[in-house]
Amino acid sequence: MSLFFLLLCIPSLSNAHSPDFRRMPPNPFLRRSNVPPEGYYNPLDKGGSMLTQVPVTFPAGLGEPLNAIISGFSDSDVLKDQETDGGLRNYFLSFGYSSECLGQHLGDDQAANLGDGNGTKNETAVIRWNYGDPQLGSCRETIEGGGHFRFWVQDGDDADSGALFLAVSYELPLSLQHDIIPNGYNLGRDWMIGNATSQSSLIPTTELTNASTYSGQTSFDGYTYQTDVKYVSGLLSNSSNGINHYLSVGTNGAPAIDGLIAVMQVKIVSRPEKSSTIRISPPQSLRLLSCLYALVAVAPLLSLSL
Repeated sequence: MSLFFLLLCIPSLSNAHSPDFRRMPPNPFLRRSNVPPEGYYNPLDKGGSMLTQVPVTFPAGLGEPLNAIISGFSDSDVLKDQETDGGLRNYFLSFGYSSECLGQHLGDDQAANLGDGNGTKNETAVIRWNYGDPQLGSCRETIEGGGHFRFWVQDGDDADSGALFLAVSYELPLSLQHDIIPNGYNLGRDWMIGNATSQSSLIPTTELTNASTYSGQTSFDGYTYQTDVKYVSGLLSNSSNGINHYLSVGTNGAPAIDGLIAVMQVKIVSRPEKSSTIRISPPQSLRLLSCLYALVAVAPLLSLSL
């Protein structure tokens, strides 16, 4: 791990800047004409699962819940994995979540089977709470812990909804090996939804039902998004069975997850007069400071892994 952070700080051995999403080839998640009324296909109908596959667990075979879905009925621009033109990464920034620290991926990939004919696929990306700093805040989350999520796209020939399935949780600091906080799957989901809908108070996790709804707007880079959320049941169980970290996440006799999924439908309600792009890549001086911070923070933890 120390070598990883050192490589980040040496331009001759690593990229001198973070990936610039403006340079990525077009990869739109096009609006599908056959999106079912729910906004997604149930992965369970065609051999998929609503739990991820975590590479190494004890006991083996545990996973994390896919506990939020961005509906395939969301704006087509939102369903494009880019920062430009109000795309998905810009939407995430609008409620305080950024791509990984300096564009570098830490930890093992998790995988998921969305029942769309693509089989088991690794996560598209990990997105982290940025503590109010779009450029470097995800580095802080990597060290200190916080809200984060992985996502996958349901786009196979057997179930081509274009919906995004998110595995959301709230993790402990790196010094505690990024374990999940007590009730961290439910809380991580609801804290993310609270931010995405600009709630003035915390969503009452223990009071949620499959009739609970939330709505609100967020903005970034001149784009304003309307997010309408409905909690649904029936895809996940109210259980600890098969759930990673189930011994520590379940609290006061309650199971590790409540079985609810937050289904998000996102619309762009206003755009800048001329499309603009926020370059998230930090200047080299900020990059160096971040690297030094990371090196200092992880120095006592060199024997730990993510």
